[in-house]
Amino acid sequence: MALVKGKNELVAALDVGSTKLCCFIAKADDEGNLRVVGIGHHGSEGIRAGEIVDVEAAELSIIAAVHAAEQMAGETIREVVVNLSGGQPMSQTLSFEVSIAGHEVNDADMRRVVSYGRASAARSDRELIHCVPVGYTIDGSRGIRDPRGMYGETLGVKMHAITASAGAVRTLKTCVERCHLDVAGLIASPYAAGLACLVEDEMNLGATVIDMGGGTTSIAVFLDGNLVHTDTVTIGGAHVTSDIARGLSTPLAHAERMKTLYGSCLPSPTDDREIIDVPLVGEEDREHANHVPRSILTSIIQPRLEETFEQARALLETSGFDRRAGRRVVLVGGASQLQGVPELAAQVLDKQVRRGKPLRILGLAEATGGPAFATAAGLLTYATSRHAAAPEGAFSGRAKKEESNGLFGRFGLWFRENF
Repeated sequence: MALVKGKNELVAALDVGSTKLCCFIAKADDEGNLRVVGIGHHGSEGIRAGEIVDVEAAELSIIAAVHAAEQMAGETIREVVVNLSGGQPMSQTLSFEVSIAGHEVNDADMRRVVSYGRASAARSDRELIHCVPVGYTIDGSRGIRDPRGMYGETLGVKMHAITASAGAVRTLKTCVERCHLDVAGLIASPYAAGLACLVEDEMNLGATVIDMGGGTTSIAVFLDGNLVHTDTVTIGGAHVTSDIARGLSTPLAHAERMKTLYGSCLPSPTDDREIIDVPLVGEEDREHANHVPRSILTSIIQPRLEETFEQARALLETSGFDRRAGRRVVLVGGASQLQGVPELAAQVLDKQVRRGKPLRILGLAEATGGPAFATAAGLLTYATSRHAAAPEGAFSGRAKKEESNGLFGRFGLWFRENF
């Protein structure tokens, strides 16, 4: 069932990334469409490769991003839908059958067979994030999307389960809750990005979403309208920045700026003639800056992105979904905005590639309606879609908290609890 039930009801999404945190606040209109009324983002502190490594620093970043969104919306939120990009997510497909003794399949039978799948996917050291039915069978007949009203002796279900490290999940949820926010839902990042950016035909015919974040690159495969596989490459845009900083002996801030302004992962005929100023580490005088052709920058960026897509291709081939997912790839995430990325991905993956952007959320400006904000938009989409049926016990709301109004109320509560 959807997390948002009526018009003008607030829904908030919190994208916890390795390089930025983003909060979207939206309201549903009379037709059920979501319109963003508040946006806030802040640089990530205390987060590495999608996992929290410094709780207090991460809390302050969350508070800052949420407050900015609340100020823009003129509202105070109480709960958020949060993404998960760390925690070593694991994807598996499970199949189960139950006897229905020849009677008509009803909702109770559906709940019974699905509950078996969820119970078998649960492990003490892993947290169950998603357990989604992707197909049913009646007496072995496959390809059934909704068996209710049908008759048979056995009802079977195929389920896609995503689990993550219990410690990482609990740390993330606790960190958000210490900012006086309830976790209304926890969604795998590439799943959310796919819900935001894929058109219906891509979901049904087969498509792969590659979410190129700062610390990790996540993969999600959609087929027959469902998420059927996820995986993660532990390389992201921050690794490209680090390569530039090391290769050109320049500070990380300048490396990021050069990557954004001049970076490309494919060479062009004019690269050798275009000269870039490269400030050196420890040198304040700009007269000591290096002057290098743009071709040097490209030669640093290209191998790292080739490695990223080669690892993604290997993971898809190993999973068996490389062919089943078709030839369509959609790139999202901040790192996908680098010049030449779709063309390089098409070469390495041997597929049709496009950049994705949020399609189903209203009120996004050009600056916040691109690939870098796909996950945040997808979290909102998830909250109002049929996909929002979460595993029982996967999310636990907190007891009613002391009221906190805006940044100062929420920060004051956080400060009193920690000092």
